[in-house]
Amino acid sequence: MTANLADSMPFSRLMGVEIISASKDEIKGEIQVRDDLCTTGSIMHGGAIMAFADALGAIGAFMSLPETAKGTTTIESKTNFLGVAPLGRKIVGITTPVKTGARLSVWQTDMRLEDGRKVAIVTQTQLVL
Repeated sequence: MTANLADSMPFSRLMGVEIISASKDEIKGEIQVRDDLCTTGSIMHGGAIMAFADALGAIGAFMSLPETAKGTTTIESKTNFLGVAPLGRKIVGITTPVKTGARLSVWQTDMRLEDGRKVAIVTQTQLVL
């Protein structure tokens, strides 16, 4: 397992985001669906799903920054919810670059339960600072 890059982001650490692998071409992470991340019906809250994807995209964007850049920030995010993530299950997120450039990068995260059932697809745009 790679060093947990999510630990540098306090909110991601609080959520329990774990990074499995990370490169410029793919970030893979997972998160356990805990009670404090759920909404009614004991399913993961949509905002928690989006925050998980945002963390993965941010890591990808950071790893792809030009040498002169100071950092990155999310300026747009869109989520399609495709299924639920019940309490006690694990979500696996795989983030890949759609396009990286000198000022912007676009990332797409495919989120599934460990059995492969789709949970969400998130597309986000990161601004290079």
